[in-house]
Amino acid sequence: MSFNRKWRVAVATAAAMILLTACGSSSVIDQGADENTDGITPTPQSTIVYNSISGREGVDGPVIAVKIDDTRKAHPQIGLEKADVVYIEQVEGGLTRLLSIFSSDIPESVGPVRSARISDMELLAQYGHVAFAYSGAQSKLRPVIRAANLEDLGAEHESARIYPRDPNRYSPVNMILKAQLLLEKITSENLPVATSKSMGWIFGDAQGDGRPILSAQVFWPANSYSMQWSRGENRWLLFHGDSADVAAGGTHLGPTTFLIQQVSITPSIYGDKFGGNTPFSQSVGTGTGFVLRDGLAFAAIWNRPTQEGGTTWTRSDGTPITFARGQVWVALTSTAAIFTIAEMAPGDEPTK
Repeated sequence: MSFNRKWRVAVATAAAMILLTACGSSSVIDQGADENTDGITPTPQSTIVYNSISGREGVDGPVIAVKIDDTRKAHPQIGLEKADVVYIEQVEGGLTRLLSIFSSDIPESVGPVRSARISDMELLAQYGHVAFAYSGAQSKLRPVIRAANLEDLGAEHESARIYPRDPNRYSPVNMILKAQLLLEKITSENLPVATSKSMGWIFGDAQGDGRPILSAQVFWPANSYSMQWSRGENRWLLFHGDSADVAAGGTHLGPTTFLIQQVSITPSIYGDKFGGNTPFSQSVGTGTGFVLRDGLAFAAIWNRPTQEGGTTWTRSDGTPITFARGQVWVALTSTAAIFTIAEMAPGDEPTK
C-alpha cells in the first residue's frame, strides 16, 4: 500500500481491554568467548542491566518525580534529556506542564520547577512511594499531597541549597532543583523512596501493523507539541509549539517512544490564584491512543484498572505493543492527533 506524502489526517481508535505483563530486565552478551579447548580460558560474559521504566541501559534507582514549567518563558528547560518518562499535562488556561520521572540517571539540576497539580497524584500512584519535587501547591491541595503515597520533598519543606534561584531567569520560572543534592538527602536520611519497577509496558522490536509517518502533532487549548521522526538519530525530535524543543545543555529533546494517550480532561475543585480552574486528566481507566516508535504509529488501547497498577498498551485485538528502549514521553490529551503520513511504495520496508 502507498500513501501520499504530507497527507494529514486526524485519527481515532476503537477500544479493547487487556492486561499484559511488564518488563525491565537484564541481558547476557557473549563477548566472543572461544570454546574451552587446548587449555584456553573462555572470555567472561558481561551483563547489560536495563532500567525497568524506560528500558534504557541503567540500574533501577530511586524514583524522583519533578514538576516542570512548560511555558515559553521556561524554555530552555534543564535536565529533561535525562528523564526516563515525561508526561505532558494540561493546566489552567489550556497551557501545559511537565511531570518528569527520573531513575536510571539523575542529573545535576532539573527545572524550572513549578507547583503541583491534582493530576500528578493519580499519575504518580502507579510508581509507588516516589520522591516528589515541586515548588509548592495551593492550600486546598496540600492535604491531598500529604495524604498521598509519596515522599513530599517540595521546596516549601527543603532548603534553598536544594532549590536555588537561577539569577539568569525571572520568577516564576527561575527555581531549579539540585537533583543530586536531593538524592544525597534521600540516601543519607534513608528515606523510603521506591525503586523503579515495571510500569505495565514492555520493550522489544517493533512488530505488526504500524503505519509509517513522518511526523505527528498533539494539541491542548493553548499549546501544541510536534514530533518529527529522525532516521539518523532513531528518535522523535520534539517541537514545542513552532520551536525546536532544545534543552539548556543543547540537546534537541526527543524520545524513542512517544505515547498519545487520549484521556478525559474535566474541571476539578481546584484553581490557581488568578481564578483559573485546574483541569483533571484521568489516567486510571481505559481509552484509545497511539504508540509512536521507529517512524511508525500504532493505534492502541491503554488500560490502567487501578491507581496502584501500571498502564498497559495493546492493539485492538489485545496483542501487546512493544516500546523502543529509551526515553518515553506521554501526551495526556483529549483532542485528536494529526499525522503526516510517510510515502511508502509497495514492498518497501517501514522507515526505521
